[in-house]
Amino acid sequence: MDSETVLQRAEEAHLRLVRFMYCDNGGIIRGKASHINGLKDRMAEGIGQSLAMQAFAGVDALAAVEGMGPVGEFRLVPDPDTFVVLPYAPNTGMMLCDLYSQHDRQPWSACPRSFLKRMIAAAAELGIAVQASVEHEFYLARETDGAGYAPYDRSLCYSSIGFDSSAHIIDDILAALEQEGVQVEQFMPELGPGQQELSIHYADALRAADNVLLVRETVRGVAGRHGVLASFAAKPFLDQAGSGAHIHFSLWGLPGAANAGQNLLHDPQGQGEISQLGYAFIGGVLDHLPALLALTCASPNSYRRLLPHFWSSAYTAYGFDNREGAIRIPSPFWGREAESTNFELKPADHSGNPYLALGALIAVGLEGIRRQLHPGDPVDVDPANLSDEERQRRHISRLPTSLDEALDALERDTVLADALGPTEMTAYLAVKRLECQHFAEIAPEEEARQHFYKY
Repeated sequence: MDSETVLQRAEEAHLRLVRFMYCDNGGIIRGKASHINGLKDRMAEGIGQSLAMQAFAGVDALAAVEGMGPVGEFRLVPDPDTFVVLPYAPNTGMMLCDLYSQHDRQPWSACPRSFLKRMIAAAAELGIAVQASVEHEFYLARETDGAGYAPYDRSLCYSSIGFDSSAHIIDDILAALEQEGVQVEQFMPELGPGQQELSIHYADALRAADNVLLVRETVRGVAGRHGVLASFAAKPFLDQAGSGAHIHFSLWGLPGAANAGQNLLHDPQGQGEISQLGYAFIGGVLDHLPALLALTCASPNSYRRLLPHFWSSAYTAYGFDNREGAIRIPSPFWGREAESTNFELKPADHSGNPYLALGALIAVGLEGIRRQLHPGDPVDVDPANLSDEERQRRHISRLPTSLDEALDALERDTVLADALGPTEMTAYLAVKRLECQHFAEIAPEEEARQHFYKY
């Protein structure tokens, strides 16, 4: 879609405002809006935003980052291809933005969306196109007394009662997503009371990350019109199941490559019909997983979900249909094995900026391919049930148990440091360290309450 088409569609929809939105280092979706009168110019020029906003934490406090203070601006430059009319917001549309430097009019080195584009380009250099999708788990809830929240219903996992109790809300959510061009694959009431799951159809990596923001915004917006709150927090209720944002991904041969149009993860002659390239990608992810967690499970609240025996993964293990593995290799669809072979990264939730999370996943997977790493044998049991000696023999280690620990691993990880670049790496670490400091002295119940309305 080009700018002229956006302007035409905005006029036909009688829009007054078009939101210019982005996801910051705290995982918060932020932005500004242009009135329709100035939209044409602002699509070309962008909207100014303080450099400090990429040092703004999810607790609305400013981290100390050199060059990200009261002086200077970046520009919110929208991607016309992301334009949608928002069904839940009167006379309002939205576009997702790249962050551009004010001075050289190029993507800013602290732009998460541009980081993902760089990693997509790095994969393309190896003849690889990345496709991905995210399982969106979230809770529907009600505010209780102005200070707390209660699940929307008390339904059981996958139960018909769960389908029925939220049917009118979910139908409006699905209708809104369809209007926005998002293809929903599956819906189900999940394990926790009031917990839901939406699975979205595969897309190229950039569109997949854009879809994460679109789904979060749409679910919250539609739920709000029903007088209900939607939370994508990792552990909004400490005594209930956590919510993930499991990343499903596959690798495909680019046009002109030797394996053009083929699923590069699938090999009918390979172990479990997985290719050597696929195993190498897993090897890279597992090798860097403690650091990767700082980007995919990016809140202190995340680590209340990543526990042994909770089907969220707690160890650097992988396996076929092993839901305790950090990487699960799902069973492919009957008759569509080559097309549907994919991997699932389980330790991921909606506190992570999806552009950073998916870009970092690509970066470490490509490193595994370059180094021809092998992840060892797949694990066919819950790795927590193995003895310490057996896990050590199989090079299976416990994942970080706190965001601080994951950030320590990220600081030591030269592959991710090189991929992110010094500006984004410095800003991200500062923001997340500030969030850790904020929640360090807060009771678990208050931590959960504060995370409830962030994501």
